[in-house]
Amino acid sequence: MASSAPPSSPPGVQKLSKAFLANAAKRKDKFIQFFAMGGILLLSMRSLGQKYRLHDLEEDTAALKKEQETLENQKNNIKRDLLHEASMEPTGLFTSRLRRLFGDQQIHFQTA
Repeated sequence: MASSAPPSSPPGVQKLSKAFLANAAKRKDKFIQFFAMGGILLLSMRSLGQKYRLHDLEEDTAALKKEQETLENQKNNIKRDLLHEASMEPTGLFTSRLRRLFGDQQIHFQTA
């Protein structure tokens, strides 16, 4: 049996390496089971980390959707207020210009 220790190693290390390899060969089913269980443990830990990462991403998505909705409401309120202010101008030039700028969107405003 070839030694796994480098040839420059002290004889005690070579003896220990040979004993380890002999023990591993004798109980190889236990070593295989140990490495398989270790692999399963590592995969479980990674899966758990991904689960929490996914949960965090879902929370971020919900917060971003809420922020987008708020920004859209603010944008629509600004458009509505601008159109309301422009509609008070008697010639209607500002209203038509704003409608062209806003892409001809129909924004209804309430008169207070």
